[in-house]
Amino acid sequence: MSLAEDLDYSLFNDYINGFMMSKVMFTACELGVFDLLESEEFLTFDVIAERLGTSSHGMEQLLDICVTLKLLKVEMKRGKALYQNTELATLYLTKSGSKSQYNMLLYMSKTTYSCWNHLTEAIREGKNQYMRTFGIPSNDLFEAIYRSEEELTKFMHGLHEIWSINGRDVITAFDLSTFTLIYDLGGNPLRSIVLQCINLCVQCYPGSAPFTLHQFLEFIIHLGDFFRDPIPEADLYILARVLHDWADNKCVQLLRSIYQACKPGCGVLVVETLLAEDKRGPLTSQLYSMNMLVQTEGKERTPTEYHKLFTQAGFQDFQFKKTGKIYDAILARK
Repeated sequence: MSLAEDLDYSLFNDYINGFMMSKVMFTACELGVFDLLESEEFLTFDVIAERLGTSSHGMEQLLDICVTLKLLKVEMKRGKALYQNTELATLYLTKSGSKSQYNMLLYMSKTTYSCWNHLTEAIREGKNQYMRTFGIPSNDLFEAIYRSEEELTKFMHGLHEIWSINGRDVITAFDLSTFTLIYDLGGNPLRSIVLQCINLCVQCYPGSAPFTLHQFLEFIIHLGDFFRDPIPEADLYILARVLHDWADNKCVQLLRSIYQACKPGCGVLVVETLLAEDKRGPLTSQLYSMNMLVQTEGKERTPTEYHKLFTQAGFQDFQFKKTGKIYDAILARK
């Protein structure tokens, strides 16, 4: 084979085995490998297996793959391999990590990964795969996504973890200091985002952001079904990872309800991952859009597609900013 062919085959092989690498990381998290090694460094595979209740043979293989993936480090002492976390694992894969993504990884392993087993059917049929995966009708989206209290809690904690990394870039994309009463619509764990917004606005625009604890509590109390419940009056509505769940007509319905509820000058902050205008990137956005096909009735969209939705709902002032992170920001005003 030529050098070019070798490189092509290497890339091809990476693609083939990509799902295996993801599952290795998910499994190590689920078994508690990284949490154990955070509390006790330099353990042998047999000790780790005993502590976590697994087979020694399986655990040794898992640990060594994690070393190759740079999730763990290993030192040889007296002929024995001693394992410890890498900085990446400590930061993102332990429950106590400062930027832990533990809950989202478990959700992806238990729910997303399972649904993606039916990607072929999702593409053929053009609808989510909760019926095949969990026996839940595909038209009952809320029951599918939040099918148990445990699942809901895990999902909400996972979203909070994502915002711990992406929230600051989203909130600082625009000057939000003129908005004094903020509501989340959609049940996302926006507590962290709103608190960041309060803190950042006070830091960046001293004296211009009169946020209060009472307003924050109102924000929490008024969460509900935004398709059936009245939309409360506010200065700014936050839709974080909401519109991508729904088909265009549902998005316009929600945005129109917000438009009718708010006064001139009020705004809507949308937090989503934006596709390029030709829809051929970024890769993460494309994969997330495919995930919307598998798990919801929506999709990720381009800035132009979002502009069209807002225009149909009545909004005229529309702007967006790419943050350079996974999630981008859109701000529209009435």
